[in-house]
Amino acid sequence: MLRTAATEAPPDLECALYDALGDLPHFNPDDAAGLVPPAVAELRAEVHRVDALVFCTPEYAGAMPGSLKNLLEWLIGDDDARSIYQKPVAWINASPRGATDAHDSLAKVLGYAHATILDEVNAEIPVTSSMIGSGGQIDVEDVRLQIRRVMATLRDWVCHRTRE
Repeated sequence: MLRTAATEAPPDLECALYDALGDLPHFNPDDAAGLVPPAVAELRAEVHRVDALVFCTPEYAGAMPGSLKNLLEWLIGDDDARSIYQKPVAWINASPRGATDAHDSLAKVLGYAHATILDEVNAEIPVTSSMIGSGGQIDVEDVRLQIRRVMATLRDWVCHRTRE
């Protein structure tokens, strides 16, 4: 979903994909202050560079996967002005079975982090494995159109916010 979203984004919306989730150490609050592990420093630097974050997560055991919660926990302890605190965030729910519990838990953690949840950008766009092409992107044109609309809404929100 996110690779397709990056491809379908308007030309004036630069997208960066974070693909180092597996490199993050387990969160330990004793390690969150001061000098953090290099993978955490890189994650935080990526978040500082962007104007908004878009998530897409499966549901596992009735919530978001622990690896995503781990990522978010590392972001909560960041006191940089460009951290997740008040950062615009949205998600695309790609689950054909709903995954509402995953997105409810994501919303809860993002709310705790004081991120700015962009309800007008959040979307449910069910995707099945048969919709994924050999290049790893969604091949169904009407689904790509829905993704384009989401990304255009995100761009409009970000552009409006940066003009304020």
